[in-house]
Amino acid sequence: MNTSISAPDVRHSLDCITEKLIKTIRNWVEVPDNSMEAFLQRVHPISLQAGEYFIKEGQVPRKFGFVTTGLFRYLYVDSQGREFTKAFFPENTFISSYTAMVGQLPSFLTIQALADSTLLELQYPQWLELRRSDACWDRLLICLLEKGYATKEKREREFLLLDAASRYKNFMEEFPQLASGVKQHMIASYLGITPIALSRIRRKMGLINIG
Repeated sequence: MNTSISAPDVRHSLDCITEKLIKTIRNWVEVPDNSMEAFLQRVHPISLQAGEYFIKEGQVPRKFGFVTTGLFRYLYVDSQGREFTKAFFPENTFISSYTAMVGQLPSFLTIQALADSTLLELQYPQWLELRRSDACWDRLLICLLEKGYATKEKREREFLLLDAASRYKNFMEEFPQLASGVKQHMIASYLGITPIALSRIRRKMGLINIG
């Protein structure tokens, strides 16, 4: 149900959202005030309900977003309709199908909201304008790519060296806020095991299976 929000409330909400974004970016790189203002002039807020998609497989992506509230996941779907969760993205993270966006190719992955969520969205051509205008945005991109590579390396190491129970323990330590708020079959696909196997692990750990 839609509810009316007064103009001051909207302004306050937008101010809080942009403050989150500014703080997150400046934790990684130094950005001059004029470059930050140029960035903020190009982003705009959007809302997605739980279950809606930011990017769908097969689309040619031309945007990325900064998650201000909510939760997203990256997933692949095979020819039989089985879902494989690649990653979860909570608040204060950037989401994109970046390889497809750079190559202007259809995306292999889908980005889905798992909760009612809000984002600040930036179109890819405007991102290229920003990068041409100030090298600070290239430095931000490098930080994001390095962070993504480190996450990928950690995940590969865990799949090669750890059993499923250890991977689940690491998941709960890394994402404690997700352990009870995300459907168990999504967590199972993220861990590379079946929901039944995850239920067994949870029972051995004394956890209640919530489906």
